[in-house]
Amino acid sequence: MSPPRGRGRLTGRGEAVRVKTAKGRKGSSTRWLQRQLNDPYVAEARKQGYRSRAAFKILELDDRFGLLRRHQRVVDLGAAPGGWTQAAVRKVGPGGRVVALDVVEMAPVDGAEVLCLDFLDPAAPDRLKAALGGPADLVLSDMAAPVTGHAATDHLRIMALVEAAELFAEEVLAPGGGFVAKVFQGGAEAALLSRVKRAFAGVRHAKPPASRTGSSEIYLVATGFRGAPPDTP
Repeated sequence: MSPPRGRGRLTGRGEAVRVKTAKGRKGSSTRWLQRQLNDPYVAEARKQGYRSRAAFKILELDDRFGLLRRHQRVVDLGAAPGGWTQAAVRKVGPGGRVVALDVVEMAPVDGAEVLCLDFLDPAAPDRLKAALGGPADLVLSDMAAPVTGHAATDHLRIMALVEAAELFAEEVLAPGGGFVAKVFQGGAEAALLSRVKRAFAGVRHAKPPASRTGSSEIYLVATGFRGAPPDTP
C-alpha cells in the first residue's frame, strides 16, 4: 500500500524478487541489487518522483514532529542527490523558500535554489541568508562523513561533522527554528548534546521507519531555537 499523499508512512510489501548471480558481479553487488529491488521505499520513491528513498526519512520525521510547514525557509545541508530537498519543497509550498547546499554538483530541483558550496566556508552563512531572504526556520542535515572502516575514527569524523552542522545552524536560524541531523551509534555525544540542549528548547533522538533495519543511523531533532549558548571554559 502506498503512503498517504505528502506523508512518509509506508506499509505492505510485494512478493520478494530474487537476483541471480552474474559473471563479474561481486556478491556484495548482488546483495545490494536484491535489497534495492525488494525495498518498498525505493519503489515508492520512484513512483512519487523522489530522487532517493531517503526522502521518506524526513517525511516520517515530519509526521512525528511537525517540522515542515507552509511558507518556511529551509536549508538542506549536504543535499545531493536531492531527496530531502524535494520533500521540503513540497511541504513548504510556493510561499516558502528552500536552499540546498552541497560540495558536489547537484541537478536543479524545481522550487529550490541549489548552491554548490561548502557549508564550512566562512562566507556560507551570509550567502545562505541572502539566498533565503532572511534567517532559516529549519536546518536539515542528512550528511555522513566518508567511512574508513575503523569504528573509532569513523565515529569521531561523524560527530565532528554533526557538530559543525549544529554550529552552522546556530548562525543561520531564526528564533524558534529547528535543526535535524543524522548521527550514529549511541546518538549525539555528551558535549554536543549539552550544547544543543542549551540552544534549543526541545531535543530528541528518533529513528524513522525508512531507516534500514541494520543501519545504526539515528536522527537528532532539535526544536525551539533560543540562540547560540555562551561558550563555557
